[in-house]
Amino acid sequence: MPGTDVTGYERRCVLPFEALPSEVRLLRRAVVTQLAQWGIPMVCDEAQLVVTELATNVIKHVGKGASATLVLEVKDGRLRVEMHDKSRSLPALRTADCDAECGRGLHMLAAMTLDWGAMVTAVGKAVWCEIGLGPEAMCRRVERAVVALESYQAHSGTALEGRPREAALEESVIKLIADLLHWTSARGLAPDDVLDQAQMHYEAEEEAA
Repeated sequence: MPGTDVTGYERRCVLPFEALPSEVRLLRRAVVTQLAQWGIPMVCDEAQLVVTELATNVIKHVGKGASATLVLEVKDGRLRVEMHDKSRSLPALRTADCDAECGRGLHMLAAMTLDWGAMVTAVGKAVWCEIGLGPEAMCRRVERAVVALESYQAHSGTALEGRPREAALEESVIKLIADLLHWTSARGLAPDDVLDQAQMHYEAEEEAA
């Protein structure tokens, strides 16, 4: 999967690929590697979800094996993700209560990103979206953690019991991490290695922020 990185005011990476499930996995890995090289690992989760959705749409609506190109570009405090293919059929948002194949993925893109759109190109179309790289990117990570912790509280039986909400969340952090370590150990993984990798991700994101 070749790529081109153009340094300067605009950082740009072009990744041609074939619309196949196996290529989507490779594409996600390439995106994570590129964003880490650019020093913006804090948006890897959003970028992977966006890329997966856009690439999957090419497979579904253009065809398996179709030629497509992913373009990543950093400019003006945003990560722009563009998916180019050879179909001129533009996607459109539909009502949120329609059937599974009616574009719920587009609603997800609209909710996750600062902006998105589609345009006709010389050889087909491009669907694009932009992810913020400022403090709001870290805020999204914190918001997701709070949602996960509150869900964990509800399923683990951890009650507030009159305590401040923050104190209850802090206790849930420890319990959740312990449960995750049990999960990794049960699957033959080394808990210490998992903690080390998590710490490395955290420190990289803190430095980038």
